[in-house]
Amino acid sequence: MRTSPQQRLRDWIAAPAYPWITGGAVTAGAVVELIAIPGGVTTTLGALVSAASLMWRRSFPPVAMLTVAAGLIGFAGDVNLYVSIMVSGLTGCYSLGRNRVLHPALTVAGGALGALCVNLVHINTWSRMDLPVPALWEKGSLSLFAESFLLTVVVFGAVMMGDAVRSREETRIERGLAQAKLIAMERQQAAEAERAAIARELHDIVSHSVSMIAVQAESATYTTPGLTPEARDGFQQIAGTARSSMAELRRLLGVLRTPQGDTGPATLTAPQPTLDHLPELVEQHRAVGGTAELRITGERVSLPAAWELSAYRIAQEALTNARKHAPGARTVVEVDYGADRLLTLRVRDDGPRTGAGSGSRSAGGTGHGLTGMRERAALVGGRLSAGAGPDGGFLVEAELPWGSGRAMGDEQGSSA
Repeated sequence: MRTSPQQRLRDWIAAPAYPWITGGAVTAGAVVELIAIPGGVTTTLGALVSAASLMWRRSFPPVAMLTVAAGLIGFAGDVNLYVSIMVSGLTGCYSLGRNRVLHPALTVAGGALGALCVNLVHINTWSRMDLPVPALWEKGSLSLFAESFLLTVVVFGAVMMGDAVRSREETRIERGLAQAKLIAMERQQAAEAERAAIARELHDIVSHSVSMIAVQAESATYTTPGLTPEARDGFQQIAGTARSSMAELRRLLGVLRTPQGDTGPATLTAPQPTLDHLPELVEQHRAVGGTAELRITGERVSLPAAWELSAYRIAQEALTNARKHAPGARTVVEVDYGADRLLTLRVRDDGPRTGAGSGSRSAGGTGHGLTGMRERAALVGGRLSAGAGPDGGFLVEAELPWGSGRAMGDEQGSSA
């Protein structure tokens, strides 16, 4: 993006090398001027110190007081006003106001006092030069102090200009922060509106369909004559699964409708499924016609909530895929609480029965279900592999490290 000349000028002034370049230029100008018009020792030292100190005015703003004082001393040592002294003195006054080293009123008062001292030194110099100097309170004596009045006005203008630039910069920064805050609030409101729209869509479409499944399954047990006990239990299992899905959906809708960061009573805190619910999950798989076995090795340990939920959801999705792609297959769910603080979860099947049909499951795992399982494993610092099993069929294996530094750090970050 092309920047304007004003922006390029502001960037150059804000550069760290700017004080050194300008201070060095004024110092070089003072040397040339003193060579062309030699002055006394006081004037020479005052001019050089006043110009050279400008190079540190940004890294150490109080040095600007030395700049102004040296300039006044240099001017007091000679009746001639060097250009370098005038430039460095004005820059020093501006820097004092810009960085607000002192209150502007104190800075102007100090400058006025210094100007008066310089004026008195000059009056004394004029009297020693046999110039007509009227006595105090005589006619025309007040004109002798015009110099101090003029210097005070110049100091006042430079200090006020620096203070005005500082105030404008602070206003610009505050305006930028307020604008950034407003944009963040607008984005948050847009995100909350989108979450609410998604919740409405889920409620209007999915919840209606799932509730109809539950009602029809329960009604079928009473309205369909001649049902065998197995068929009646099957309908009840369908209704129970639908009700469980409705509970999960209500929890999800509550999360979507709750503003982010809300910890009030409106936030739903329903317990999430854990590895203790795996027997129920396997039983549900059997109830819909699947053959499943649960094997647990190692001592049961209490894992962080994210690990428990991720492992449960991976097993749930793997069983769903087995029912979908390998109907009639024998499925085994293995959970190993490793001694090396590594939770290993395997879900394997022996492939679809002959004539049962099958869906396509690629070893690369490009389906949404496999992608979601990989994301859940990666969320807790683990990894997941899916592909053909060693004895045929399909194998999903997840390794979730729950005691490593990486895992615990991820858990702390997610809880924060």
